[in-house]
Amino acid sequence: MERSTLLYDADCGFCRWSLAKILRWDTRGRIRPVPLQDPEADELLGDMDEERKMASWHLVTPDGRVYSAGDAVPPLAAALPAGAPVAALARAFPGTTGRVYSWVADHRDQLGRRLGAQACSVDPTRIR
Repeated sequence: MERSTLLYDADCGFCRWSLAKILRWDTRGRIRPVPLQDPEADELLGDMDEERKMASWHLVTPDGRVYSAGDAVPPLAAALPAGAPVAALARAFPGTTGRVYSWVADHRDQLGRRLGAQACSVDPTRIR
């Protein structure tokens, strides 16, 4: 089975918490998490500059395509069980999906504080 790789910021508690939720949803094991801080991330993202790399999550599909920020929502959701409706909505409303993703990304520190230290201390690589 080919898996997509989801690159995330391991230094961000909210990002770890969110990824843990996605991995619990991914009961078929189609998503492989890799921290953006891992050297593999640089290999997967090619010549993407550091600022853009760290600005959002990135989904790398088995055929090597890279989707970043809100653009990653449709292919990510499509890979998840019963995620087709979410994928369809995200494809139908890409501007809204992008704005929601940007808002969450811009407020991830505050969202992490609201979730609390315990929730954000999860190690998503141990989910399966």
